Amino acid sequence: MSRRTLAFSIGLSIIIMTAPAWAVSVPAPEPSPPPHDPSVAPSALFPADNLTAGSASLVPLMVAEMEASHVSYVDATANGGGGEVASPDDLAFVRQATESSRKEVNAARNAVPQLKEPELKKIAEMLVTDHTGANMKLAKLAESKGWPVPAPQPAAAPPSGAASGDFDTAWTAEMIAGHERSIALYRAQAQNGEDKDLRNYARETLPTIERHLAELRRLQK
Repeated sequence: MSRRTLAFSIGLSIIIMTAPAWAVSVPAPEPSPPPHDPSVAPSALFPADNLTAGSASLVPLMVAEMEASHVSYVDATANGGGGEVASPDDLAFVRQATESSRKEVNAARNAVPQLKEPELKKIAEMLVTDHTGANMKLAKLAESKGWPVPAPQPAAAPPSGAASGDFDTAWTAEMIAGHERSIALYRAQAQNGEDKDLRNYARETLPTIERHLAELRRLQK
């Protein structure tokens, strides 16, 4: 080794040995946490008093409270078993459309022997046929999805005695008002219903109701 090389090596060693402490220091490691004792549960995860074996009953109680306070879609499977979950609006449509059609069928059937105008009699018979068929189709659709369908109500007794002179006028006005409400109901469902099949049913049935309304208005006095 040459003298120059030996002198350079000695000098480098001296510089390293006398370098400031901050140049080579490293952060001191933080103290390690105490070893985990599995027999001690963190207090933040449990009530102040230690849980007992019976504390597991708190879980279903908590779930029940959450379900009671949560407003959710109506699960119609409880009625039919294995059915689809329907929105409250769709279920409301099924109920309202079913009840409305039944009332119109009963009113039209009871009116047939009392109406004096032959064309009104034909319309009344048409209402019985069309609304009965529409209700059967709606009931079949709802039942296929496990949705509840309103139970049939006892039919109102037909009016007794001779029909009054303005029975035709009163019945026609009543049917017009009922069909106007039905059209508004079916249009809203056809446009905004959540269930696709129910929307299609409303769209397919709506023209029939609109035709009824047009015929009733044509014969209104």
